[in-house]
Amino acid sequence: MHSDARAQMVAALYVVATPLGNLRDITLRALDVLASVDVVATEDTRHTQRLLAHYAIRARLIALHEHNEQRAAGNIVGLLSEGKPIAYVTDAGTPAISDPGARLVARVREAGLPVVPIPGPSAVTAALSAAGVSEPQFLFYGFPPSKAGARRAALSALSSLPYTLVFFEAPHRLLQTLEDMTHALGADRVIVIARELTKIFESFRRCKLGEARAWLAEDANRVRGEFVLIVQGAHEPAARCAGQAQRILEVLLGELPLKQAVRLAAAITGAKKNALYDRALEHQKQALNRA
Repeated sequence: MHSDARAQMVAALYVVATPLGNLRDITLRALDVLASVDVVATEDTRHTQRLLAHYAIRARLIALHEHNEQRAAGNIVGLLSEGKPIAYVTDAGTPAISDPGARLVARVREAGLPVVPIPGPSAVTAALSAAGVSEPQFLFYGFPPSKAGARRAALSALSSLPYTLVFFEAPHRLLQTLEDMTHALGADRVIVIARELTKIFESFRRCKLGEARAWLAEDANRVRGEFVLIVQGAHEPAARCAGQAQRILEVLLGELPLKQAVRLAAAITGAKKNALYDRALEHQKQALNRA
């Protein structure tokens, strides 16, 4: 960015998307901003330093990650109030999308200071663009819960939705998550497993959910890296049936013990007991939270 353009930068928080893997995916505008702000706040200073060094950008770096976000956000608000433009980046992709940054943006906005998005790479849209899904709507969930019970309940609650479901998942939980998805969503649903997007070992696998774990088990390398999972939504008739089962289950839970309510709901609707049991637990948990 030329010096006159640098002088025109307002004291704003610039939320800058950075490459998922291939460094050439950065935008020209992102490079301009990173070269011109007073400070670059980043999830990992060492990771960002490699990106900046690749483009010969020297910048003052400060750390802002999930463990210090509230405290660091206060410092950034102070710097912005002094008239200093600041950029924020995460390790890869667009900040605040299943990454730190949302609390920072909220604090800056609460202080009445401007936030400027600098759009660019996103793992969600990159994966969807190459997945070949035909459903026009999708629901981005992010990372499923790490604990098995909460994960199963969450997936069960999503099972009736007619939208393409998009998840992130870590390699050490991938196989268990796929097993839980197969149980909650059905083995016949189509899944696209997008791995290591824009990196050397980028790959896509399209198959049925019930086939995914066996394919991954054929090669240990297939379970390494970062994953986006794109799962077919429920067909409309199935979605209506699942919604009906949920309503019947909730009525029965108001009158009967959990196990009896699940057994009767399964007998009335034909839905799977295990899926209904997970939903019943989630329903009771939500009722307790509202109490």
